Amino acid sequence: MPQDMPPVGGYGPVQYKRNLPAPGFRPTTLLLGMGAVMIFGFWKLGQGIREQNEYAREKMWSRIHLIPLLQAEEDRDLVRRHLADQAREKELLGENIKVYNSDRYVRPTFAVTPSNVTK
Repeated sequence: MPQDMPPVGGYGPVQYKRNLPAPGFRPTTLLLGMGAVMIFGFWKLGQGIREQNEYAREKMWSRIHLIPLLQAEEDRDLVRRHLADQAREKELLGENIKVYNSDRYVRPTFAVTPSNVTK
């Protein structure tokens, strides 16, 4: 009985490796996705910083525009206190005594002290 021989061109290659796709995304897809998420995050961060700067600018200008009103209110309070102080002084002393040696107006300094001190 003759022995079987291999075919003339030889046998085809034996596939011993499995051609399974890798689990998950490809690295380039993952890298592009992460880049897109980061770009979006930085864009939103920039928008937030810009909005905060705009709020700070608006707050500053509102305070700047309120300064004359607050100054006028403080001046009215100082005039009221000054007139009350002069009336009290006239009642106690009988005349108004100049404290300073000039007629120049000196803005009084008031120290707010608590009525009852607890220690």
